[in-house]
Amino acid sequence: MTMDIERRAFFRRGLGKAAKAAVKHADAKVSRYAEHWIRPPFALDELEFLLACIRCDDCIDACPEQLIFSLPVRLGVQVVNTPALDLLNKGCRLCEDWPCVAACEPGALIRPAEQNESCIKPPRIAFAWIDTQRCLPYSGPECGACATSCSVPGAMVWEGERPRIDPEVCVGCALCREHCIVEPKAVEIRSLHGRTDRV
Repeated sequence: MTMDIERRAFFRRGLGKAAKAAVKHADAKVSRYAEHWIRPPFALDELEFLLACIRCDDCIDACPEQLIFSLPVRLGVQVVNTPALDLLNKGCRLCEDWPCVAACEPGALIRPAEQNESCIKPPRIAFAWIDTQRCLPYSGPECGACATSCSVPGAMVWEGERPRIDPEVCVGCALCREHCIVEPKAVEIRSLHGRTDRV
């Protein structure tokens, strides 16, 4: 009898480890794919997000800036019709009442429970940095087109006439990219799942 109990406990432990390894593998795999898109504010981690999101489009409909779009089928059945942000063409306004999050009934977008309504800290959406090869003040002429674009205090730092993004403060809303007047844009945006060696 004792031998049977010990054997069952052994197999349970083995199955538990195997399940954890499988989840870890799945999480790493979807995170690699997620380097190619940026989720809306307060999105769960990618694997949890995919499990929670029901592709209802409510967050897309709720966005006043029409910044959220559905991922296309060419990216795979796992992510098709899930929401992503188009930060390459427009910046997220970090709406005070977070309509996209409020519209998400399944909880794929969810604010931290400890944050009350009056002081919701903006979440990190993406990584942003300035390409100094393209930014005009780094090559001589003055610019300042992005000077008043940032809504997060301390995220954009000015060293004389030259802007710099503080990666510890910036949430990656891309408003500075939207205001940038050079083409291609001097502000680079990357998914939270992407490499950060240039940030």
